[in-house]
Amino acid sequence: MDKGKFYNGLFIMAGLVVLGLMIPRAVDKYRSYDRTVNVKGLCEMEVKADKVIWPVVYRVMANDIQSVYDQTDRNNAEIIAFLEAGGIGRSEITVSVPEISDKYANEYGTNDRTYRYIAKTVITVCTSDVDEVLSLMSRQSDLLKKGIVTGSANQWENPVEFKYEGLNDIKPQMIEEATMNAREAAKKFAKDSDSRLGKIKTASQGTFSIENRDSNTPYIKKVRVVTSVTYYLKN
Repeated sequence: MDKGKFYNGLFIMAGLVVLGLMIPRAVDKYRSYDRTVNVKGLCEMEVKADKVIWPVVYRVMANDIQSVYDQTDRNNAEIIAFLEAGGIGRSEITVSVPEISDKYANEYGTNDRTYRYIAKTVITVCTSDVDEVLSLMSRQSDLLKKGIVTGSANQWENPVEFKYEGLNDIKPQMIEEATMNAREAAKKFAKDSDSRLGKIKTASQGTFSIENRDSNTPYIKKVRVVTSVTYYLKN
């Protein structure tokens, strides 16, 4: 008998036996990669607006155009003085060119033409001093005492805008909290299914959203993010 062939056959047989023993373990390990759980983690945070755009709108009516310009100049000076006295810098104030309409030139106008000219002027404040603007908004009666009526007849026209631009400062903290919340949910699922939580398979940060907390306090914002994480499960 050729001993070389005998030993070669013996080695092959031993290899097949070892391979046969390893295949079930390999299959089990492969199947374990199919056992996953996908969870979502939420994080919400309330923050105060750090920028405000406040359009101060008023109208002037007169029967001659020079009176319109003179009254507009006086009102502009009064409003700017009011704003600066309240802590708003001149560089944060923009005065628009008046929009003047001539009722006599409008053939579709009503018969109520007491004043021929109506001029609309918008003085816009853009600042990060939100508290100062809120204080000034509550004191607009000071302008009314001087004969200046501010505001828009249409609530959707020239609205006050409160913005939050410090998102990058809170992003890491919120993502960390949302991910931790997702992990807690995954751990609970693993426990309920008699499994152990493994490593992360995939993770998605999700999109940040910023909206008003409510309609009464638009200067308070609610920031929200949802992360989606997929974990492996182990026996």
